[in-house]
Amino acid sequence: MSLISRRHAIAAVFALLAPLGLAACSGESSDTAGSVVLANPTWVGGQANVAVAKYLLETELDYDVATKKLDEKDAWHAVGNGKADAILEDWGHPLLEKKYVFKKKSVMRAGDVGVTGQIGWYVPQYLVDKHPQITNWKKLNDFAPLFRTAKTGTRGQLLEGSPEFLTHDEAIIRNLKLNYKTVYTGSEKAQIARIQELTRQRKPFLTYWWRPHWLSTEARLKEVQLPAHYGGCDDNLKTVNCGYPENPLKKFLSVDFSKNGGKAAKFLKNFQWSENDQGAVAKMIEEDGLSPQAAAQKWVKGNPGVWKVWLWGLKDG
Repeated sequence: MSLISRRHAIAAVFALLAPLGLAACSGESSDTAGSVVLANPTWVGGQANVAVAKYLLETELDYDVATKKLDEKDAWHAVGNGKADAILEDWGHPLLEKKYVFKKKSVMRAGDVGVTGQIGWYVPQYLVDKHPQITNWKKLNDFAPLFRTAKTGTRGQLLEGSPEFLTHDEAIIRNLKLNYKTVYTGSEKAQIARIQELTRQRKPFLTYWWRPHWLSTEARLKEVQLPAHYGGCDDNLKTVNCGYPENPLKKFLSVDFSKNGGKAAKFLKNFQWSENDQGAVAKMIEEDGLSPQAAAQKWVKGNPGVWKVWLWGLKDG
């Protein structure tokens, strides 16, 4: 057989094998190092993590990265059932962690994001200046008339974002006997727009919110001091009577991806940055109108001292 004929024969064999999935392994293709699927959350801080991780995986390690926009619980199910590879920011879901990490053992912890989250109730500084006691939860009923709206009648409004966010505010209101009602805007973006509108008008508002977030500084939000969180106080929604804990935000990978994801898995385990870094990218996306890719590219260009650490030993290995 001539050399040309042998080449044709080999090409024919690979053409037959490709439909059977034998031309690539673990999502790899001929022109990339492999493929990765990242759960992309519905809040902009988490989206900033994904944008930068995706950009660097693609440009520095030559991976093909897909993202799936998922609520928190859906992200856990996707990673736990092999439909996605990684969660890059989890705010604490002990029941889902128990199910997938300890029972099913299909998900594993992958370290901290580097950011500590704090969920709570917040009011604007100009309201605190006028009513200094408004940040004491025991005084909230006295101030409920300030927060009344057409949707809440005689009760004060607690402004919320997505009902899928980590929240048990209805239970807190009920168990602390507060004269308030939750009203959901439907998304973080809609909640931001409403907070900005009320702030411009210098109107009173009480909102579910979290730190870190660039809006907390822009709108000068001050936290209401709910009863201190302690272990087990929020295990049962029928009895929860405490605020939210400070929560070092975690990363999780599917066990299969952790074992077989090569450099991509190692990179995501190494991924860790500061509240300021995350906030800068989040603000570029949400406030400045940059696409996630453009925001990531701009941040990467200006912060090589941060992200090059995540790549140590990976590009040459």
